[in-house]
Formats: sequence, structure tokens, C-alpha cells
Amino acid sequence: MNRVTTLKRSTQENAHISCRVNGEPVQVSVAPCKTLLEMLREDLRLTGTKHGCELGECGACAVLVDGDPILSCLSLALDAEGCAIDTIEGMAQDGQLHPLQAAFADLGGAQCGYCTPAILLTAKALLDRQPNPGRDRIREALSGNLCRCTGYQQIFEAVEEAILRLRRTEQGTDLKSVPVGARHNP
Repeated sequence: MNRVTTLKRSTQENAHISCRVNGEPVQVSVAPCKTLLEMLREDLRLTGTKHGCELGECGACAVLVDGDPILSCLSLALDAEGCAIDTIEGMAQDGQLHPLQAAFADLGGAQCGYCTPAILLTAKALLDRQPNPGRDRIREALSGNLCRCTGYQQIFEAVEEAILRLRRTEQGTDLKSVPVGARHNP
């Protein structure tokens, strides 16, 4: 057997990955060259993570891996071994939208919606680490996520609204009594 045949055969063998996706344990068998994006969409049928440029330029494929936003088109599925992966499908809890999702819906933060899952997850990672960021920090955190529809104003406003909603939830304030569109100005 020559070297080319040996290499070809070894790259065709699937690897077995164990990880947590949206809080659930998952075991999947994937080709070693498969990206995390492909594993999520093709093997796990989680299509909220979007194919964009597949070059790491647009951010549409962002998911959270151990709480950090990463570009799934540039990450091998094999690197997910033992990791906790969060996709947009796991953002709502107990049938309730996450405050970021609700604010985006209420304030028009999503237009065509293609970039929205990645923007929501990236914003969630920011707010999990820094619960009260200002506009400049929000802009910086979302700078890797391209949106061709909104002009970003509604996106920034929706993240700021979500900050208020999260704060009210922590304080036990009834969200129904809070007017939509109240602004956050730290």
C-alpha cells in the first residue's frame, strides 16, 4: 500500500465526539475535516446557525463554545470534544424568549433575520460577562457580525433594551408594566 492510499483511507474514518449542545449531551460521528458549522446543521439538524461567507468574515455562523462566541465555519467539529455548545435553538428557556430575543422582536432588531442568530448569541456572551455595557462596548462586541439590512441602530437599541429587561427580571419587576423602547444610557 502506498502513502497516498494510506492517507486517503485515514482521512475518511469518522471520529466520535461527545459534547453538550444546548445543555443536552450529544454524541456524533463526523469526518475529521467537517466543520462545527457542518456538524451542527447537517448532523444535528440545528439550522439556526447560518452558512455565510465560510471565510470568517461575516459572523453569521457564530455560536457559543464554553460561553465564548466562535465562528463555527472556521472551527473543526473535532475541536468541540468535551465542550458546551450553545446555538440559537437553545436560547429560549421553558418556552420563554430570552430578553434579547424579545427585545429584538419588539424593536425591529431583526430584518431579514439571517444574521440575527449569531448577533443574539454574541450579545448574550457579552451580557453574560458584562451585564451593563455601554453603546461603544456593544458596538465593539458585535463588530464581527455583519448585517446588511438594519444599519445596526435597531440592533444596538435592542441590546440596550434587553439590558433593561434583564435588570428588571433580576429585580423582580413585572416586565408587562415596562414600556417597550425604554432606553438604557449608562
